[in-house]
Amino acid sequence: MPHFFITAQSLNRHEAVRRINLLAGKDLHAMADDYKIPVWKNGRENKGWAGLVIERYLGLPQNSRQAPDFGDWELKVVPLRKDAEGNLRVKESMAITMLEPAEVLANKFEDSHLYDKLRSMVVVSRVWESKEEQHSMLHAAAEFDLDDPKVHDQVKADYETIRSQIRAHGIDSVTGDLGKLVQARTKGPGHGSTSRAFYARPVFVAHILNLQKLASMPRVLADEATTI
Repeated sequence: MPHFFITAQSLNRHEAVRRINLLAGKDLHAMADDYKIPVWKNGRENKGWAGLVIERYLGLPQNSRQAPDFGDWELKVVPLRKDAEGNLRVKESMAITMLEPAEVLANKFEDSHLYDKLRSMVVVSRVWESKEEQHSMLHAAAEFDLDDPKVHDQVKADYETIRSQIRAHGIDSVTGDLGKLVQARTKGPGHGSTSRAFYARPVFVAHILNLQKLASMPRVLADEATTI
């Protein structure tokens, strides 16, 4: 079993990526069993199980704070799936942070939880094989910062669009249609759920993971609009 790293709260991001990438090709489900992290709870998938495995591997206790997980950087784990040609594609959007309407209205983008999460991240990709989740191999870890001006400006514009919608019409008017790279939609099982979170759309996640660069923002976003 991989050992814990007791200095996780101050773990350097570059070192974290190096350590995570040592797991490339390893089955995260088997590690979950070793760590006694349930992949399923009450007949439903424990959606955050893979992230908990990585956190335990790096030595971080479980928490639900809105601050970045490791002090100055945030950890995310996202699933990839193979397409008909066997190429790896982003399976779904990536939850970034909960949307608290009062906090959003009170803060400009650079002071928001959304910015705090995105400005320094480690995003880990794993291969999703089937809905049974009997196996899931770790693919790779990548660092991400909002250092590309084009991406930064688009995410900021998405935040301000959602913020303006809340201010003008209330949180209940916010739908997943808003935002080109970042959207806000209900979080949880649905069927009456009212809590919302910020999500990175699949095209944005692909960019973060270096699977697809946003070299031509209008063209990429137009393509994305046809697939989400």
